[in-house]
Amino acid sequence: METKIKRENNIIPMISITVLFFMWGFITSLNDILIPYLKGIYSLSHFEANIVQFAFFIAYFLGSAVFYLFSKKGKDPITLWGYKTTIVIGLCIASLACFLFAGAAYFKLGFAFFLASLFILGLGLTFLQIAANPFVAIIGSPDTASSRLNLSQAFNSLGTTLGPALGGFFIFSFFLDNSSQGPSAVIIPYLVLAALLAVLAVFIHNSKIRNETEQTSEKHKRESIFKKPYVVLGALGIFFYVGAEVTIGSNMVSYLKETFSVSEQTATAFLSYYWGGAMIGRFLGAVSLSRMKTLKKALYMLVLAVAGFIFIFTVNYYLHALSFAQVSLFLLFMLVNYFCFHLGKGKSSRSLAIFAFVNVVLLFTGIFSQGALAVWALLSIGLFNSIMWSNVFTLAIDRLGERTAEASSILIMMILGGAILPPVQGMAADCMGIRYSFLVPVVSYLYLFFYGIKGYAMGLDKE
Repeated sequence: METKIKRENNIIPMISITVLFFMWGFITSLNDILIPYLKGIYSLSHFEANIVQFAFFIAYFLGSAVFYLFSKKGKDPITLWGYKTTIVIGLCIASLACFLFAGAAYFKLGFAFFLASLFILGLGLTFLQIAANPFVAIIGSPDTASSRLNLSQAFNSLGTTLGPALGGFFIFSFFLDNSSQGPSAVIIPYLVLAALLAVLAVFIHNSKIRNETEQTSEKHKRESIFKKPYVVLGALGIFFYVGAEVTIGSNMVSYLKETFSVSEQTATAFLSYYWGGAMIGRFLGAVSLSRMKTLKKALYMLVLAVAGFIFIFTVNYYLHALSFAQVSLFLLFMLVNYFCFHLGKGKSSRSLAIFAFVNVVLLFTGIFSQGALAVWALLSIGLFNSIMWSNVFTLAIDRLGERTAEASSILIMMILGGAILPPVQGMAADCMGIRYSFLVPVVSYLYLFFYGIKGYAMGLDKE
C-alpha cells in the first residue's frame, strides 16, 4: 500500500499500538473468568453462562458485516475516517462498555445488562481488529512491517496469557466479597480497564501520526470473492478455529472444577497455561517460518520455549502458588509441539493439518482419560492453536491482490464462531456433562485438518 505518512519518530505510536494489542487480548480472555463467576452469582446453567461469549463475539460479526456492506457501496469507513480515527472510536466504545459493565455490577443489575455491556465491548474491539493491523504496518518502513505485526500479535498473546492469571486473582481473591449478593468483584477491575482504554484513546488521538486512509479501485469494489472456494472454505476455517479456541477456554474452568476438584481461583491459574501455550507457539512459529539456518532456528525456538514456560510458571507461582510438580507435565506437550513444528517444515498448510490432527488427539485424551494427563492434554491445545489463525488467514487470501481487503473483512466476520460454539458446548454440557461436551470442538479441528490437507487449494488451479 502506498502511504503518505512520514515514517520518523514512530516509536511512541508503535508502543501505543502494542499496548493496544496487549489490552484487547487481556480483555478478551477475561470472558473466560466471567463465565464461571457470573454462573455462580446468577445460578446459570452451562448454556446460559456461555451466552457471555455469544454476546461478545456476535458483535464482531455484526460490526464487520456493517463495515463490509458500507465498503461494497463505496463508503468504506476506513476510507472516510482513516485508520487512526477508527482506532480511537473503537477505544472510546470499548472504554464506555467497561464503564457500563462496572456500573451494572455496582447497581447489581440483571445478567442481561452485563450481556449488553459485553456486546458494546465487542463492537469496540471490532473497530480495533479492522483498523489496528494495517495501522501497525503503515507507521514505519514497509520493509519492517511484518516484524512490527509479529511483535504486536505476540503482545496480544501476552495479554491473553496474563488475563486469566491476573483476572482470576483479582476477581476470585483480591476483590472478592463473600458478604455481597452481587458481582462486586468486577467493579474496580473494569473501571481500571475503562480508564486505561480512555487514556490510550487520548494518547493515540494526540499522536503525530497522520490519519492515513485506504483507497481501492472501482474494479476491486465490483468484484465478488465468493466464487473462490479456498476463500469461502478459509472463512469457515476461521469460524471453526475461533469457535474452538474460545469454547475450550470458556469451559475449561468448569471442566477443572468438576473433574480435577480445584477451586475457581486455581482453575484460572491452570487456564493461563492454555492461553500461554498459544503465546509460546506463536513465538516458535515466527522463528520456524524465518530464513534462519536450521541449527540456529532450533536453538532460538528452544530458548523461546523455555523462556515462555519460565514466565508463565513464575506468574502463577507468585499469584496462585502453583508448584513445578503441578505443571511439569506441560513440558512434555511443549516437546511434542516443538517436534510438530519441525514436522511441518515451515509450510502453512502442512503445519495446519498436523496441528489440527494433534488437537483432535488431545481432545479425545482429555475426554476419555483421567487425572493430570486429561487436564494437561486439554490445556496443551493452546500450543497447537497458536499458528492456526495466521495459517488459515494466509492460505485464504492467497493470490487475491487488491481483493485482499474484501476477503479480510469476510474472514474477520467469521469470528462469529466465537459466538456460536460456546453456547453449543454449553447445551452439550447441560445434556451430557462438561467432560463429554468437549466433543463439540472436535468437529472444528477435523474441519481444519481437511482445510490444511485439501480445502486450501480448492479453486487455486483456476487462478
